[in-house]
Amino acid sequence: MAASGTFDAERARDLYAGGLSCNAIAKEMGCSPSTVSRWAKGEGLTFDRSQTAAAVAAHTVDLAAGRVRLAEKMLAASEAMLDKIDEPYLVYNFGGKDNDYNSRVLDSAPVEVRRNIVTTAGITFDKLTRIVEKSDTGLDQAVGVLDTIARGFKAAAHRLRAETETGVDE
Repeated sequence: MAASGTFDAERARDLYAGGLSCNAIAKEMGCSPSTVSRWAKGEGLTFDRSQTAAAVAAHTVDLAAGRVRLAEKMLAASEAMLDKIDEPYLVYNFGGKDNDYNSRVLDSAPVEVRRNIVTTAGITFDKLTRIVEKSDTGLDQAVGVLDTIARGFKAAAHRLRAETETGVDE
C-alpha cells in the first residue's frame, strides 16, 4: 500500500509482471490477498493456480498416507491384544492401610478384559472400514487387511463362545 493508505496499482502491476502470486504480492504490499484479487480482476488479470492445485493434491496424498499409517498402527495394536488374549494375565492391586501390592497371574485374561479387547478390535475394524471407504487407492491391500481382521474376529468369537459354554473365567 502507498503511504496514503491507497492501493498502489503501478507497484502491483510490476510485481504481477515479475510473476509473483496473489499471496506474494499481498505480502509484499502489506495488504490482504482479497485486495490483490479484486485489483487483478478489475485489471482483467488472472493468477496461475497450478501451484496451488499441486499443493492441494500433495496435501491430500499426505493425509491419505497418514490415514494408512494410523490404520496400520491401529491394526497392529488390535492384533497384538487379540494374540495375547489367551496368554497368562497379571492382575494386581495396591491397597490396605500399608498400601500393599498384591498380584496374581491368571491362566488367561478375565472375561471383562476379553470383552474390552474384542470391543477395541471391533472399533478398529469399523475405523479401518471407514478409512478404506474414503480411500481410492490401495483397495486390494485394504481388502487384505480387512480379511485378516475378520479372521481374527471369527477366531476370538469362537474362543469366547467356547469359554462361555464351559464356564471358564466366570
